[in-house]
Amino acid sequence: MNMDLDKDLRSIQEVRHLVAKAKEAGRQFARYDQTQVDKLVAAIARACADQAEPLAKMAAQETGFGIWQDKVLKNLLGSSMTWEYIKDMKTVGVLREDKALGITEVGVGLGVVAALIPSTNPTSTTMYKALISLKAGNAIVFSPHPGAKNCIEATAKLIAEAARKAGAPDGLVGCVTTLTMEATDALLKHKDIGMILATGGEAMVRAAYSSGNPALGVGPGNGPAYIEKSADIKVAARHIIESKTFDNGTICASEQSVVTERCIEQKVIDEFKQRGAYILNERESAQVAGILLRAGGSMNPEIVGKSAVTIAQMAGISVPQDTSVLMSPQTEVSDRNPYSREKLCPVLGFYVEENWRDACARSIEILSNEGVGHTMTIHSEDESVIREFALQKPVSRLLVNTAAALGGVGVTTNLAPALTLGCGAIGGSATSDNVTPLHLINIRRVARGVRELSSLRSSDLRSSDLAPRADIKIPDDVSFTREDIEAITKAVLNRLGYNKYNQI
Repeated sequence: MNMDLDKDLRSIQEVRHLVAKAKEAGRQFARYDQTQVDKLVAAIARACADQAEPLAKMAAQETGFGIWQDKVLKNLLGSSMTWEYIKDMKTVGVLREDKALGITEVGVGLGVVAALIPSTNPTSTTMYKALISLKAGNAIVFSPHPGAKNCIEATAKLIAEAARKAGAPDGLVGCVTTLTMEATDALLKHKDIGMILATGGEAMVRAAYSSGNPALGVGPGNGPAYIEKSADIKVAARHIIESKTFDNGTICASEQSVVTERCIEQKVIDEFKQRGAYILNERESAQVAGILLRAGGSMNPEIVGKSAVTIAQMAGISVPQDTSVLMSPQTEVSDRNPYSREKLCPVLGFYVEENWRDACARSIEILSNEGVGHTMTIHSEDESVIREFALQKPVSRLLVNTAAALGGVGVTTNLAPALTLGCGAIGGSATSDNVTPLHLINIRRVARGVRELSSLRSSDLRSSDLAPRADIKIPDDVSFTREDIEAITKAVLNRLGYNKYNQI
């Protein structure tokens, strides 16, 4: 019998088996104290860091995306950098104890984490999700992207073996090997999944959130980079080029367009040209636009992670061999214009506005078109403008004077090192944070009684000056404004001890 006919059924059965083993291993793992958990996670981080280069080469060769040398740094981000950030976190057992308030907080794992792994950052995301999940006291089952199956499986095996050698129960780390849509669906909807970590395409993230299980997913990035007139233009251009060419633009936090002001337009163009940028004319822009999107309007996977020179060749135009990025002057933002959308490759839209207020509006327009809630960058020395952008932009990360690709994931900033970047409610995500182990635990609170019901039923409150006074009459024709009502409500709540009224 040709068992390939039953591939979907075999894949579903594999998922059920992996989740069952992970659930049992998770029960045993839940008895580990913080020291035991940390010893295990540290061993995995070391094993991953030791294999950062071989796995980077494997990922680049299998997917055809990016630059293997840059993937080495990504793997170190997902292993040693992540471990350095999380190693001192209290995640299991007693986290905090406040004897004065009578409150004790206990960290409790979620159970089994289902981790969807993308093809753009396959090995590094596998490492990162393993570390944050296990640090939080959870088991994990990986679901690889078919386009990066081999390198993800190899990374998962490395992690599982390192965990076993460190004393982990069998099955704590699992990986689906028979890849089908049915297998992914079965994993997402399995009743024993405690949390889904979804990093991938928009359809996959939507499937995670509609599975019926708790999920942390991220939407697409489409961050503009605004170069304000006070910026150091040389440094700004260098940061943007470094970021957009890092692993050929496969990090979703990377810049997708540049917005600048009319008064510095030529200086900005000249500086980008000095750094290898090729400014497309109208005809060339149309040719490149023709290969950036598929017929249905989604990103063309053939351009993902390719160099600027390769993309130019694919579009049938000739550019110098040392071209770093392709830049296309634009005036329109729409879902039909690929230059105003996410492009996971070294291609940038270029917008020029009259002043910072117009640039602010343009940036919001670009983000609202795609990538709302994710990330954008501002290059400026004017703190008042930076503050205005922080107050107005619909993003979860506003990066200042840094390379977005590396700043967003915490390499060149002090944000949490992460390869899952929340987009907040506005972006359809359950968090606006860079996801860490603290997003993968529940907190059990032990609360001791400090008041008696009898004292709450006493006449103290009724006899206080908050009670109505019989000698005060409010005329029938008196009306209260909304401001009056809010002021009275605030005063009453403050008297009752709710002095954080403004946060309600």
